[in-house]
Amino acid sequence: MTLAPRAVLVHRTTEYEELVARHGTHGQAAFFLSSRGRDLAEVAERHHRAHRALAEVAAAVPPTWRHARVERSDLDRFLFAPEDVVVVVGQDGLVANVAKYLAGQPVIGVDGDPGRNPGVLVRHRAADAAALLRGVSTAGADELTMVEAVADDTQRLVALNEIYLGAVGHQTARYRLGLEGDGGVVEAQASSGVLVGTGTGATGWLRSVWQERGSALRLPRPEEDRLLWFVREAWPSPATGTSLVAGELAAAGRLCLTVESERLVAFGDGVEGDALQLTWGQTVRVGRCEQRLRLVTGVPGRR
Repeated sequence: MTLAPRAVLVHRTTEYEELVARHGTHGQAAFFLSSRGRDLAEVAERHHRAHRALAEVAAAVPPTWRHARVERSDLDRFLFAPEDVVVVVGQDGLVANVAKYLAGQPVIGVDGDPGRNPGVLVRHRAADAAALLRGVSTAGADELTMVEAVADDTQRLVALNEIYLGAVGHQTARYRLGLEGDGGVVEAQASSGVLVGTGTGATGWLRSVWQERGSALRLPRPEEDRLLWFVREAWPSPATGTSLVAGELAAAGRLCLTVESERLVAFGDGVEGDALQLTWGQTVRVGRCEQRLRLVTGVPGRR
């Protein structure tokens, strides 16, 4: 028997909810903000807009479908199924948060607060949810490239935007860096870490590093099988070099980093709490991931 699709609504706790949870009541939260020259009404209004969007999307789920909700902090404990249709209601970053837990399920990004988000990944409005869900099986979708890091002890990390490798607290990281299949050329480095990003990440952290560096490398497109990597603030010394500080990785390319610090970490999309823990002598390889994010682009039959 074929299971009916399940709509999984992904959302995050609002700033208002976090403030009330921290201070106990609406009044105490309002007093806290007013003492700092801010008005809780603005935060509360964004909260109400987000919940109205979530309620509108929930109401649009076809009656024959199953449905579930998952908050961002629970994503690592939620079991996604092959038949799921994932609806992210919120910010662009929430799509990146959920991407690593999926395996080809279609994702519909709904902007929970239009006008405040760039809309790179949350491209739709709550009013479009019904049509998108009904036509998701035939809807067009972008297949967005992802990046992965695989350690020699089988730890694996996947990200949509970028993977950062470095020391905890962004202190000096020491390691040996090289490109797989590059004739064994390896350089010992001391730096603020290494960033490897995708075309989707080229709208965020990767772009800021690229722009600050004045790099001549061409930024990849979100669906392109090409990554860029940058070493942040490499330090020249008698024992460490700065010749391998930027480059691109083709589809099969891998950047190899061997740890020469007591502890380094690798985390994706800015989520430091979900990181690979790397110790002295371990090697991690970073490159394009075979899995992609399938992001629904439009309502079938509409222009």
